Amino acid sequence: MNTGSEGRRAVLPRAAVHAASGHRLGAAHPRQEGPADLRLVPPALAAWVTAALVLDVPTAWAVGVVTGALLLAGALLLRPVRERPHATAAAALFLCVAASAASAALHGADLRRGPVPELARRYATVTADVEVTADPRLTRPRVRGNRAVPPTVLIEADVRRVSEAGGTAATTRTPVTTRTPVLVLVDVGEGDEQSRTRPAPARWLNLLPTTRLRVTARLSPPRTRGDRIAAVLRVRAGRQPPDVLAEPSAAQRLAGRLRGGLREATEDLQADARALLPGLVVGDTSRVTPELEEAFKETDLTHTLAVSGANFTIVLALLLGPPGLAQRSERRGLAPRLGLHLRTTALLGGLLALAFVVVCRPDPSVLRAAACGSIALLALATGRRRSLLPALATAVLLLVLYDPWLARSYGFLLSVLATGALLTIAPRWSAALRRRRVPPRLAEALAAAGAAQALCAPVVAVLSARVSLVGVPCNLLAEFAVAPATVLGFAALATAPVAMPLAKSLAWCGGWPAGWIAGIARTGAALPGAGVDWSGSWAGAALLALVTVAVLLAGRRLLRHPWWCGVCALLLILVVVQPPPLARVIKGWPPPGWRMVMCDVGQGDALVLAAGEGTAVVVDTGPDPALIDHCLRSLGISRIPLVLLTHFHADHVAGLPGVLRGRSVGAIETTALEEPADQAEFVRRQAADGRIPLRHATAGEQRRSGPLSWQVVWPPPSPPTTTAPGTEGGPNDASVTLLVRTARLRLLLLGDLEPPAQRELARSPAAAALQGVDVLKVAHHGSAHQDFAFLRRVAPRLALISCGEDNTYGHPAPGTVAALRAQGATVLRTDRDGALAVAGTGRELRVAGD
Repeated sequence: MNTGSEGRRAVLPRAAVHAASGHRLGAAHPRQEGPADLRLVPPALAAWVTAALVLDVPTAWAVGVVTGALLLAGALLLRPVRERPHATAAAALFLCVAASAASAALHGADLRRGPVPELARRYATVTADVEVTADPRLTRPRVRGNRAVPPTVLIEADVRRVSEAGGTAATTRTPVTTRTPVLVLVDVGEGDEQSRTRPAPARWLNLLPTTRLRVTARLSPPRTRGDRIAAVLRVRAGRQPPDVLAEPSAAQRLAGRLRGGLREATEDLQADARALLPGLVVGDTSRVTPELEEAFKETDLTHTLAVSGANFTIVLALLLGPPGLAQRSERRGLAPRLGLHLRTTALLGGLLALAFVVVCRPDPSVLRAAACGSIALLALATGRRRSLLPALATAVLLLVLYDPWLARSYGFLLSVLATGALLTIAPRWSAALRRRRVPPRLAEALAAAGAAQALCAPVVAVLSARVSLVGVPCNLLAEFAVAPATVLGFAALATAPVAMPLAKSLAWCGGWPAGWIAGIARTGAALPGAGVDWSGSWAGAALLALVTVAVLLAGRRLLRHPWWCGVCALLLILVVVQPPPLARVIKGWPPPGWRMVMCDVGQGDALVLAAGEGTAVVVDTGPDPALIDHCLRSLGISRIPLVLLTHFHADHVAGLPGVLRGRSVGAIETTALEEPADQAEFVRRQAADGRIPLRHATAGEQRRSGPLSWQVVWPPPSPPTTTAPGTEGGPNDASVTLLVRTARLRLLLLGDLEPPAQRELARSPAAAALQGVDVLKVAHHGSAHQDFAFLRRVAPRLALISCGEDNTYGHPAPGTVAALRAQGATVLRTDRDGALAVAGTGRELRVAGD
């Protein structure tokens, strides 16, 4: 044992150790200061829980919590001296509880004070002066019924002054303490891409934080209790430019120029890199498409789309060195190479943290990373370098006291869990892997990805009701590209204002690793077994946590048996990849010899007609690109000679991007009545972007693809325009209707035909061929608007209805289902039976559900 100089060195203060090194930069290997210091963890957790519970309680309850905690703390501090150490720790915990409760009560009271909440309860129309507090963002395209919901600009803001229409102006409260947080919704018209190109909506989207506006809007209460906003302001004049009262602060203008410069520098990159690089660097996800965002969710790579602590760690590492060498971090990075002292290094790091928060915006993960890094820098400057776990606990405590709403933020929770996993679990797992002869860098990467996944998976399951099976490998593959993409992106950000050609070159270099990350996400999400559905409740999260613990315990035993590890890895690969022959045997889907599949796409229509191996004709695409893409992937469809869209309602065409995703498409055919106009324009835009021919279907048209043939039987050149009461009229009655023949089966696909068009079809020249069909795709999701005489004439053996579970339209109507069954038809519906596959030949009709 060496108890001499080593023991004496252990009692020296940190500053003395550095002084004794004889080097002006300090000791290269100062002695570790013992095990992790956990004293701050209980107070931080207590403050976190207290803030989450007290935010929306009545003021009297909050006062009681504060008073009780202070009394308990005082009682503990009056304990005898011999009991003082433990009493002091407990007293500190209660003091943190009291401070957290007080802060949460004050923040919660801001939502209930002043005129705004009362005006919101009356849905009053007001003129308000608001100050923007976060970057505006545009909602993603959504479908409500058969209509596409127009995009909306969302702006987080504080009301500073408000007056009711026809009333007198009233200042909400003093500028320091009486701001009322609200959410401003600005309707900018129809069509996502169209809106982005209009000057007025662009000016709404380009507003910077601290900008002051005057808006005329209708107030309403927030949708859910417990939100951090007091009201919602809906602005109807979104096509008009905003009425700006005061320009943003100088710091925000500088940050806006930097962010705008990065967008300009990435303008010429490939689509995925152009979208992802600004997201990696500053959290700007305005160019990220819904399908790319969905791919990142499926692979648990969403954290790369939002700037996080990892970004700050990478930037800080340039100054200090690798974070893994925290005890001697000043020995690496730019600071020692420039000969900077510790305190100068810490000061530069603090300025870097401030700039990081301003440019990247104070999101939960950014605040947590900046606070944790700043505390570590303070420790570095004073020579008291300890474990980063106390720094994390201190950061959590300070942030929760500063902004109690973070205590209810899922993003903040995931950020803290991931960081805690990297600081506590990952080092042990990495050491265990190295003991089993895993290369050090690979061991660290595996341990970091596995630890973060293990702790964060239950929370992610609550948010997405899904568990990713490819999250760890995708994060491993993406991890090696995150650092170069981030560094090159920040370099482009810094150089764009002064040297745009250099910034473009740096962005081009950063586009390669960014494109790699996007490719990993798309590839992982495309795997059939990329994830499994899971309960989105907290009970489901607890169950997943138990399953994770069981898997880890089993895995620990399996590591002693390499052969069993190999077998388990092979089984996992088979589950994720799901080779079509094996999947067909195990799942029985799709059934052999399938001729038609009605996909389960919710409240909408999407049909797939088999036209050969890996080939199909698609009739309608449903409302959601992800759902139709999943259906086609499960069927192994890679080539589509024709996409036929019966009419332009959003529940039939909005899923078109999912059909086009990674597949060869020969042509798109539509009805001639281009209504609604916005959805017709959407289809034209998709066809133009994919360079796919677009044409109109005409009655009498007959086509064939492999064993499949079909005839267009409706609409005629001039379809009826009469509208039955309560129906959609023109667009529905202009639905392209097909009579399909395959393997001696006849299938009639009616689109959304209403009774007037059904009666006209029964009198058309094609009517004779429609009698006694084998399969009927019931019109308009089985609604009550049917011509029952026409249904009796068609007399299908099998009637299929596509509708969404618990839809608000009452589809399918009980009367329609009863009428079909009364004439001997078997009726199946996607809301109860899932996707439906028709197989067989001639009279041997079979149907199977997914």
